[in-house]
Amino acid sequence: MKSEFNPTVSSPDGKFPSAAFCVFSNRFLAVIVAMIAVKIKHGSVFGNNKAPLLAFTPCAISNTTSSWSQYASLKYVSFPVQTVFKSSKIIPVMLMGKVLKGTIYPYVQYFEAFLITVGVAVFSLFSKSSSTDAETELKGLLFLILYICSDSFTSQWQSRLYQNYGKENIDPYQMMLGVNASAIVFTTAGLLVSGDYLKVYEFLLANPTVLYYNIITAITSASGQLCIFYTIKEFGPIVFTIIMTTRQMFSIVLSSIIFKHVISFKAIIGAVVVFGVLFWQIRRKYMAKGHVIKPEGTDNSGSAEKKDEEEGSVSTTASSESPIKEGERS
Repeated sequence: MKSEFNPTVSSPDGKFPSAAFCVFSNRFLAVIVAMIAVKIKHGSVFGNNKAPLLAFTPCAISNTTSSWSQYASLKYVSFPVQTVFKSSKIIPVMLMGKVLKGTIYPYVQYFEAFLITVGVAVFSLFSKSSSTDAETELKGLLFLILYICSDSFTSQWQSRLYQNYGKENIDPYQMMLGVNASAIVFTTAGLLVSGDYLKVYEFLLANPTVLYYNIITAITSASGQLCIFYTIKEFGPIVFTIIMTTRQMFSIVLSSIIFKHVISFKAIIGAVVVFGVLFWQIRRKYMAKGHVIKPEGTDNSGSAEKKDEEEGSVSTTASSESPIKEGERS
């Protein structure tokens, strides 16, 4: 979205004119991949679905909105602002879980989420810089706020679907198909109503290499979705959000190794904070499992988490997710 290509009449600055088309291309390929996977595994694309397609519509809308607003924000915000917002998704996801599912998280988990947010932001800010940084505009901040809210809703709604219809009745391929089948309807309608498809067609004629980048993005997006839906199903939305938040640290470290960049002392401090909190969460979960018979918490109705969910949350990655109400039906 920030790269400059040959200018066109509708895009005189040479930048790709439509965030909606980026979302559409990602969803288009994802639907094809999901249909093939569901057909192979279940013998029918829609015949064995326990959850109706309409059940996926809310998170399809929020997922589409999240992707669109993230792409759209890139033109209007500076790198530091992007970093802070991308690092701060954990607490909004927790709050959304409380709203949608009544999940109760202990205060210590909010504090841990805050420390991870600060640590990732510090590490990212002091590890790299952008030579083509944009000025931050109010429009960009609004896009980022919309991105955070929509993204938080998406993962929690998907977790709610697993609870309502049973994890054994919805696999990651069916979730991928349901979400993207609804999402592609909205993205197509958006392209037609806004007239962006004409701008994109004109831009692709002038810059045919852009289609190559679009295809690569769509492939990586579809591949990533399979991992995303599996993680949310098995470990819950908080663990998924922590993984997505901390992964940018690993990307920066890998980039530093490959391109021989120097990571500053302040960035190292941020990394120590993040991994210190993660290891503390693992230890806290281990101690709770070994010495406390009573579950860590219950939902508003007083029911304890199902045993299989508690067992599933013991893995290293899942140890940061509060087990409260993750296995219950809403």
